[in-house]
Amino acid sequence: MERGDRIGRTSPLTGLLAGFVLLAAAAATLGAKESAPVERAAEHDFAVGTLATGLRRPWSLAFLPGGRMLVTERPGRLLILGPEGGKPVPVDNVPAVAALGQGGLLDVVLHPGFAANGLVYLSYAEPGSAGAGTAVARARLEGDRLEGLEVVFRQRPKLPGGRHFGSRLVFLPDGTLLISMGDRARQNRAQDLSNHQGTIARIAEDGAVPTNNPFVETPGARPEIYTYGHRNVHGLARDPQTGDVWAHEYGARGGDELNLIKAGANYGWPAITYSTNYDGSVISPKTRQEGMEQPVTHWTPSISPSGLAVYRGDKFPNWRGDLFIGALTPGHLRHLKMKEGRAVSQEPLLQGLGERIRDVRVGPDGFIYVLTDSADGKLIRLAPR
Repeated sequence: MERGDRIGRTSPLTGLLAGFVLLAAAAATLGAKESAPVERAAEHDFAVGTLATGLRRPWSLAFLPGGRMLVTERPGRLLILGPEGGKPVPVDNVPAVAALGQGGLLDVVLHPGFAANGLVYLSYAEPGSAGAGTAVARARLEGDRLEGLEVVFRQRPKLPGGRHFGSRLVFLPDGTLLISMGDRARQNRAQDLSNHQGTIARIAEDGAVPTNNPFVETPGARPEIYTYGHRNVHGLARDPQTGDVWAHEYGARGGDELNLIKAGANYGWPAITYSTNYDGSVISPKTRQEGMEQPVTHWTPSISPSGLAVYRGDKFPNWRGDLFIGALTPGHLRHLKMKEGRAVSQEPLLQGLGERIRDVRVGPDGFIYVLTDSADGKLIRLAPR
């Protein structure tokens, strides 16, 4: 369960106005000026350095050439941050977002050919007359402005309410893009292939449907669907060495899951689950069913996972191939020691921060970067000691 995200009655217009207010607000402060305390872990000690503070509900991070970074803020800002300090620069021409409940500006990734084409992809809650839905737009980053903005994917249908948008983005080696989407708090839709709720979609870079998607020839199915039976996937990452794609998702009361993603697979929600309703009542009496995938691991009580990275850097050699997951409740960074596709041990890190971890990324420099989720969010870097 993702705790602490109040589901209000904010209208899409209110969300847009909030975004404009934020654009006029004072910029977040940057610079690793705070002391860098050392934390001890089982295999590596590391220093915890704060690179930025004052971020408004930061959600995702991407690394630009030359050490700069892009950071999304859920109310609707996209920022360019310097590698070590300086004033963050807001990016103009970001798409309008429905900043209500858990919605807003969400993930950001660079096109694999960014050095040549400058393309940036954003996922976000898109407002509409029937409500809101997860969408993906792409544009060229030219200086501090997005040019040629176009929407390449829209979740269908749009629905009222502010819960369970997902969303994470991952490019595959063939140039296609995976998009995770929540069930929009309509759990039975996750078993219905005629809509996008509770699915991971796969599209070409321009939004076209790949002809080898698993349900292209299934009558009535949305052809973009790659996997289904998900509740709310907030972590999606590909291991660049093995090619494995990992995802995690929230349960309701307990039952958060880590899954290995396979094309065409059904991950069971809500027909099978290790979760219960918030009042303790049964969602499903089944935890297993033929034709539905089992999680690699699951968590009860909930850790509210958000953000996922596979470590393949060179700064922490004993962590190569391991998974790192942001946890919102209680706030920490969860290290999963992986062996042959199994989580053989788990270790909570950064517990002393007292912060909800929204995203975790491995930088091109081999350091680990995390974003904390609050109205005064931080960008933190883990470096070996």
